[in-house]
Amino acid sequence: MSGRTVTVHCVRAALGGAQRLGIDTVPLLQEARIAPLLLGDEQARVTPEQFARLVRGLHRATGDEFLGLGTAPSRPGTFAMMCHACIGCRDLGAALERAARFYGLFPGGPDLVLERHGGEAVFALRSDLRERAEGRFLAECLMVVWHRLASWLIGRRIALHWTAFAHAAPPYAADHGPMFGCPVRFGAERTGAGFDARWLAAPVVRDEAGVTELLRRAPAELLSRREYGTTVAEQVRRSFLRALREGRPARLPEVAQIAERLAVSPATLRRRLQAEGTSYRRLVDQVRREAALAGLAEGREPIAELAVRLGFSEDTAFHRAFRRWTGTTPGAYRGYRGQQI
Repeated sequence: MSGRTVTVHCVRAALGGAQRLGIDTVPLLQEARIAPLLLGDEQARVTPEQFARLVRGLHRATGDEFLGLGTAPSRPGTFAMMCHACIGCRDLGAALERAARFYGLFPGGPDLVLERHGGEAVFALRSDLRERAEGRFLAECLMVVWHRLASWLIGRRIALHWTAFAHAAPPYAADHGPMFGCPVRFGAERTGAGFDARWLAAPVVRDEAGVTELLRRAPAELLSRREYGTTVAEQVRRSFLRALREGRPARLPEVAQIAERLAVSPATLRRRLQAEGTSYRRLVDQVRREAALAGLAEGREPIAELAVRLGFSEDTAFHRAFRRWTGTTPGAYRGYRGQQI
């Protein structure tokens, strides 16, 4: 998957439960192909594939679908049974209510609730998980998973009006806006997300075969993969990703070219990207950064060739950009691979 990279702060947070349980996390990092020394670099990031492998390893090591982050463990298979329970529902509203009731059956489980306030629906977490840093990260994971699972159930990405968290902003707070595609607020009264109540009437389109396929990779992939890309920003990102695959050197489309493909004016495209909390230049930077980190993590492509593939006119321009993204050089970053503590 060529998706958004994951900050090392998330990697450290995901490890928190296992570390509290006394589990040696170094082998888990090595299995996920994440160099343990990378955790000491505040600006480091890992690929979605690396993060998904780590989450799967943490599931096995902790025997807990909440990775040891909650006040009580969630036994393996709980998420799968919830998914099977939801696909029998007629629409999304019924499925979300069933999911909330399902997890309410387990002591220490998340206290989820679906509310309707006029034309807006709110899916919220009533239980307070702020006592430990691990609990705060778990609350973020729960919101990511429910949003992507809900979108998967109806086969369409649900556009959120807002997302709020009861805890203070973490070091990686800047990643949340692009992740949820909406304004994100911290220090709120409770954790939740609001969306148009009309989505609740959308029919559930998945069946048993679809659930079986989803569960081969979930919930780890729901945390790490790209969500349904119907936003303007996602359409622009896809244009960039196609250009990176098709050209050497890559020729990323300009604003006017993308606007023409989307049948809007360049000014309208810029306004829509701004409304989604991003811009053309920021998306170019993100896509190049993610492709650079993925290429260096794989370790097969010479750095000079990687720079050309990403559309940089010369090596020095790539090195300057990479240092701005990560605080280190491409060679030093690649050197983390395979290192041991």
